[in-house]
Formats: sequence, structure tokens, C-alpha cells
Amino acid sequence: MYEENYRKLKKAVEEDAVIIPVARHRKPDGTMNIEQNLKVWNKAIEDFEKIPLWEEGKTPGYDDRDPLQPEPSLIFVPGNGVKEKRGTVIVCHGGGFEIRTGCEGFNTAYYFAERGFNTAILTYRIKPYGRQEALWDIQRAIRVIRARKDDLHVTDKVVCMGFSAGGMLSGNAATHFDYGDPDAEDPVERESCRPDGAVLGYGAFAFCGLPGGFFADPFSNTIRNPFFASRDELFYYSPEVNITRETPPFFIWQTNSDDPRHSFTTGQALTAAGIPFEMHLFPEGVHGMAMADGHNDLGMNVPHVHKWGDLCADWLDIIL
Repeated sequence: MYEENYRKLKKAVEEDAVIIPVARHRKPDGTMNIEQNLKVWNKAIEDFEKIPLWEEGKTPGYDDRDPLQPEPSLIFVPGNGVKEKRGTVIVCHGGGFEIRTGCEGFNTAYYFAERGFNTAILTYRIKPYGRQEALWDIQRAIRVIRARKDDLHVTDKVVCMGFSAGGMLSGNAATHFDYGDPDAEDPVERESCRPDGAVLGYGAFAFCGLPGGFFADPFSNTIRNPFFASRDELFYYSPEVNITRETPPFFIWQTNSDDPRHSFTTGQALTAAGIPFEMHLFPEGVHGMAMADGHNDLGMNVPHVHKWGDLCADWLDIIL
């Protein structure tokens, strides 16, 4: 039944169904048009066969605080033309944990599905929910893929791929995980939520390792960063200070319009722990281009930056 998701995803991408030109992102008063954004995403996902992360009504911490946020789910898309079992790429959109950038979810998932990778678009919780709920969602998504590997015709291998805020979330999943509870009543919770790799696409990752970068300053008790509620949160959700010998391999890419020291700092921490990683920094382009093929909210087509997809596909062939 999930083969139909591939065809629906192809149609959505060809029609730019989730693209909202950046000029329409804000209301006349300058505030972000969150309602418009979430309605576009919700309309786009309603036609797909979705996999709920928890049974309806059993999502921890979920309530009716935001009627435009459904319970978290996955849209599983089998890789095009793939017959043998292989791993899955969970794709996490960006949007500052406030909105959902469609091209970073749908368009990137289609690109890699077309290349023969199983992909799964994650609808995770954003504001007014916190970072903890988003982390619960991606951890549960990893477990769900593994728990359903037979009916999805996939292996246990899972890579988390995210962009901007989704890249931050993927970094969190790669540095905060467990190997499952064998005694759990829920069989999904018996599965490990450690990903086999993490793809971090542009943005800020090294909040502690780069003091002052993107508003963060670990030497101050005053938190000016909109992504964190406290100094403890800043440290917990900064991947570079949570890397251990158990951390999986990373693929990091960004353009130099985002401070590349975030990538350098994360790479340095990975090196210190002996964790393999691949890194690509592009001098052209800006934040939020997704596949950099013109099909993004910025309308930017930068062929050189678009090559990150080929490079990442080669890396995924090794990991998955």
C-alpha cells in the first residue's frame, strides 16, 4: 500500500504543492503566518497513507493546545525500483521549530526515494510544544521503523536527515538515544532508537562550542536563544558536547551564509571521539534551499550546491 505514497509524493513535488514563496511567509504586520504554513502542510499530508507514531490518543504530552498540529506521524515512501531490503532515511523538515518548510520534507524525501532509498517524512511537534516533544517524536519514529521492518520490507538501518531545525533535531537523535527496553509492554519501545547515521543540512548546531553564535552563550545564565528555555537545555540540545564513542557517523553540509564554524566545531568534536564524518561547505547559496534546484520557498537554483544530494547518496550507500 505504501507504493502509492511514492506516486503521490512525485505528484506533490511536481506541482510544488508544499512550496510557499518567501514573500508570502509573513502577514502584513510582519509576523509569521503560521496558520497558513501549517494548513499547507496538513493538506499535503492528508492524502498519504500515514504511520502514526503512537496509537491515537496515546502520544505522550500531546493535547489540544494547537488544533493545527496532528499527532506525530510518518509518511513511508519505498525507494523507487528497489526490490531487496535496505535501510530507511527519516526526513525532518526545518522551520525554526515554529513552522514546517515543505521543500525540506517532501522535495528532499522524493529526491532520495527517486535515487532508490526508502524515505519517511516525519511530522514532529513544533511550538507551542518544546524540544523534548520533538526529540520524543524522532526517537519513536526510529523505533517504529524497526518494529515494522517486516511489513515495510526494510532492514534495521535508519538514518536521520534534517535541515535547519530538522538538522538540529537529527543531531539530537544521534547524541541522545537508548538501545530499547526489552521488558517494555509496548513492543515498539523494545527497539533501539540509536540511528545508524545523521545528515545535518545547514543551520546552527554548535551552540555551546561556538559561544555567541546564533544567540547562544554558555558563559551566561541569560539565554537569548529562542530555541532554548534554559542554560541546561542549551547544553542538552547542543550535539557537539554530547558526542561519545557510541555516536553514529555524520554527514554535514551547509553554505557559508550560515556560519561554517558550526560545522567545524561539530566536526572537531566528532574527530576527538573518533567518529567518522563527511563535511561539505559551499561558498554559494543561502539558508533554506533544500535541494537547491529552484523548487524551494526562495526559488533558488544553485547547481553547485545541488551536488550535495549526489554526495550524500554516495555516503548513504555506505551507511545503509
